Amino acid sequence: MDKLDRRAFVQLAAGAAMAPAAQAAGERKPLRLGVVTGGDDSDAAIRRVRDLGFTNCQVYFRSPDAAAAERLHAALDKYDIEATSLIITGPGPEVYDFLQGPATIGLVPAKYRDARITRMKQGSDFAKLVGIPGIQGHCGFFPEWPADPLFGETVEALRTVAAYCRANGQTFRCETGQETPVTLLRAIKAVGLDNLGVNFDCANLILYGKANPVDALDLLGPFVLGVHAKDGFYPTDPNRLGEEVPIGKGRVDFPRFIQRLKEVGYRGPITIEREISGPAQAEDIRASKAYLEKLIG
Repeated sequence: MDKLDRRAFVQLAAGAAMAPAAQAAGERKPLRLGVVTGGDDSDAAIRRVRDLGFTNCQVYFRSPDAAAAERLHAALDKYDIEATSLIITGPGPEVYDFLQGPATIGLVPAKYRDARITRMKQGSDFAKLVGIPGIQGHCGFFPEWPADPLFGETVEALRTVAAYCRANGQTFRCETGQETPVTLLRAIKAVGLDNLGVNFDCANLILYGKANPVDALDLLGPFVLGVHAKDGFYPTDPNRLGEEVPIGKGRVDFPRFIQRLKEVGYRGPITIEREISGPAQAEDIRASKAYLEKLIG
């Protein structure tokens, strides 16, 4: 299997790991919309996906274990929802800004690296129990300079995680945000594993001031294994990220972005993420769904 190309591996991994709910969902058309969900109450989290009108989701858990996997699997079957990826965070603080972010986010900070490798491996085992074909998370502020020792250390950590996921029949997706597209591409190529790719968060590239998401697909398009539909503005304060806003209200050119995804051959889910809480979140998600459905066709 060493000579499989990336998309062939994705297809095989998805088929091998597919849960009953995912098997049914797999017949649905490509470029289908999903939503991010999670929380301690799996039944409520997955029921909300259905109530919002989606057939698939990305799921986040802070402490995945066998009991939680059983509850999630049951909820996915009950509501006939496909879980397309597991989002892994922590342990330890993760401050999503320019000042504390480099020392706290992802696999880059040496202080938290070993614990986070362990957490990601736990997430891979959790996903295998549930039948989720992919794991994803932020790697952190990858150094731009390839000779920086942190670059090599983080590449090795990412290789360890991706290899573990590969053995479990899964992909690992690096979520875009803290690094430029060329730096992320350099890291992926340095790792050298065919199950490693990108969860392409189009707004994060803007919020961190790293790239225009449409142009970034020129570099990362062949490696896109998942997509976060989100919107926002570029930073105006050098100490603060740009502002996230409802889809269609920010700087992401969604008509061009969706078209470019099709052109680079992406045929997976587009997962809506709205990082606010309360009733406004559901309202924005429903509005985003209606807007994106017209673009997907």
